[in-house]
Amino acid sequence: MIEFDEEMLVNLVCPLTGGKLVLSKDKQELVCKLSQLAYPIREGVPVLRYDHARELYSMEKDHDDI
Repeated sequence: MIEFDEEMLVNLVCPLTGGKLVLSKDKQELVCKLSQLAYPIREGVPVLRYDHARELYSMEKDHDDI
Protein backbone atom coordinates (compact mmCIF):
# COMPACT_ATOMS: atom_id res chain seq x y z
CA MET A 1 0.00 0.00 0.00
CA ILE A 2 1.30 3.42 -0.97
CA GLU A 3 1.05 6.04 1.76
CA PHE A 4 -0.23 9.58 1.30
CA ASP A 5 2.45 12.29 1.42
CA GLU A 6 1.20 14.56 4.21
CA GLU A 7 3.25 17.49 2.88
CA MET A 8 0.72 17.72 0.03
CA LEU A 9 -1.92 18.96 2.48
CA VAL A 10 -0.60 22.54 2.31
CA ASN A 11 -1.58 22.64 -1.38
CA LEU A 12 -4.91 20.82 -1.26
CA VAL A 13 -8.38 22.21 -0.52
CA CYS A 14 -11.90 20.86 -0.69
CA PRO A 15 -13.06 21.16 -4.32
CA LEU A 16 -16.58 22.01 -3.19
CA THR A 17 -15.91 24.74 -0.61
CA GLY A 18 -12.21 25.59 -0.86
CA GLY A 19 -11.97 24.64 2.82
CA LYS A 20 -9.02 23.08 4.60
CA LEU A 21 -8.55 19.31 4.36
CA VAL A 22 -7.42 17.21 7.32
CA LEU A 23 -5.98 13.71 7.12
CA SER A 24 -8.15 11.18 8.96
CA LYS A 25 -6.72 9.11 11.82
CA ASP A 26 -6.56 6.00 9.68
CA LYS A 27 -4.91 8.01 6.86
CA GLN A 28 -7.43 6.69 4.34
CA GLU A 29 -9.38 9.92 3.79
CA LEU A 30 -9.07 13.68 3.62
CA VAL A 31 -11.82 15.37 5.61
CA CYS A 32 -13.35 18.82 5.14
CA LYS A 33 -15.34 20.04 8.14
CA LEU A 34 -16.82 22.90 6.11
CA SER A 35 -18.46 20.67 3.49
CA GLN A 36 -18.76 17.73 5.93
CA LEU A 37 -17.29 15.41 3.30
CA ALA A 38 -14.52 12.80 3.42
CA TYR A 39 -12.52 12.24 0.24
CA PRO A 40 -10.87 8.84 -0.24
CA ILE A 41 -7.15 8.28 -0.71
CA ARG A 42 -6.43 5.48 -3.16
CA GLU A 43 -2.90 4.16 -3.65
CA GLY A 44 -1.53 7.33 -2.07
CA VAL A 45 -3.54 9.65 -4.33
CA PRO A 46 -6.44 11.72 -2.97
CA VAL A 47 -9.61 11.49 -5.04
CA LEU A 48 -10.93 15.04 -4.73
CA ARG A 49 -14.23 14.57 -6.51
CA TYR A 50 -17.39 15.27 -4.55
CA ASP A 51 -19.15 12.41 -6.34
CA HIS A 52 -16.57 10.03 -4.79
CA ALA A 53 -16.72 11.61 -1.32
CA ARG A 54 -18.84 10.38 1.53
CA GLU A 55 -20.81 12.48 3.96
CA LEU A 56 -19.55 12.53 7.53
CA TYR A 57 -21.72 10.79 10.10
CA SER A 58 -23.16 13.01 12.81
CA MET A 59 -20.78 11.58 15.43
CA GLU A 60 -17.78 12.35 13.17
CA LYS A 61 -18.87 15.96 12.65
CA ASP A 62 -18.44 16.72 16.35
CA HIS A 63 -14.89 15.38 16.69
CA ASP A 64 -11.80 17.44 15.91
CA ASP A 65 -9.51 14.42 15.70
CA ILE A 66 -11.51 12.56 13.00
